[in-house]
Amino acid sequence: MKQLLKQLFNSRKYLIQLILPLVMFVLFTAPAFATGVYQIPDLTEGTWILDQGEVVSRINEGKISSGFEDLAKKTGNEVRIVTIRRLDYGETPESFAQELFEKWFPTQTAQANQTLLLIDTVTNGTAIITGDKVKSLLTDSIAESVALETLSAPLRDGNKYNQAFVDASDRLVAVLSGEPDPGPPQIVDNIQVEGTFKKAEETDQGNATAWVVGLLIAATVIPMATYYIYQVNQPSSDN
Repeated sequence: MKQLLKQLFNSRKYLIQLILPLVMFVLFTAPAFATGVYQIPDLTEGTWILDQGEVVSRINEGKISSGFEDLAKKTGNEVRIVTIRRLDYGETPESFAQELFEKWFPTQTAQANQTLLLIDTVTNGTAIITGDKVKSLLTDSIAESVALETLSAPLRDGNKYNQAFVDASDRLVAVLSGEPDPGPPQIVDNIQVEGTFKKAEETDQGNATAWVVGLLIAATVIPMATYYIYQVNQPSSDN
């Protein structure tokens, strides 16, 4: 009995030694895969895109940054795009974007002409935060449309991040430059609604008539042929 208890104790001890490092690894490394606002670096001059999700190509990042820089020089309105891989537990794109907006622009004066567009690349959740002075051009309804329609439409069509950010940046630059809002992208519905069958008036009436005549003939001939075969097979009454 003592030997059995000793074996059980040693087995349990071995399992604990085996599992404990794995548990510790999960506990300490899992948060590293998520992003908190405290992990985002301070904003530096000339930074228009912070692509921690690594979904924007260098060519498009340069194109978008150039457009945002020109916008800032001409109008004073500034736009930043941020991509992250994963949010901390309990965070939403909206709460994260708001916290980051306040971190980068801590006063109302600093926030006034700013726009921050954010996406979490794990869930493709989006959020947009705007300062008070840009709201006369970039209204809340337009801002919401940019985040939920212009940015999200290409993502629903195969995670086309580059197209999503180019479309969103073009629309933001146009609106914040005082130009008419180009609106969200037109969604092309490729689903075929109409059936592939011909309409009644398009069917070949000649074929239909032929089928009817054929069936009538068959209905007449088949019984006659069956009766004839039956009579032939009957035994003769002459002996």
